[in-house]
Amino acid sequence: MPGVDPLHHRSLEPSAADVLRARYAGRLPRRLDELTGPVHGRVGLPLHIAWSGLRAYDLDRPRQRMSLYRTVLAEGRRQDVLTFLNRDLLASQWPALRTLVSRHIRDVWEDAFPELAREASAVA
Repeated sequence: MPGVDPLHHRSLEPSAADVLRARYAGRLPRRLDELTGPVHGRVGLPLHIAWSGLRAYDLDRPRQRMSLYRTVLAEGRRQDVLTFLNRDLLASQWPALRTLVSRHIRDVWEDAFPELAREASAVA
């Protein structure tokens, strides 16, 4: 059968989860230190990230900051992640943020940066 592993009778096509994980993995920085985005003030996101709803966020307001990070993680390209996210803010928000993003995003980031998973378990 074409497209099927003859020994295990499974499809050789990647699953939807594999495709999503690959998409998010391609957006990761090489190191968390590359995340040098702003820490304070107002940030406006481009339309390709915030294509619906709020586009300007005040980083000094915790809910807006969390919303910006969630949006960039889900919709941003690699350069957007580097531009808009800050390493220290990401790490400090990760225990709550990880519950607001998809499982695929959470797994990709925690697999690449185990310190985020450790931070989350230390707070729990």
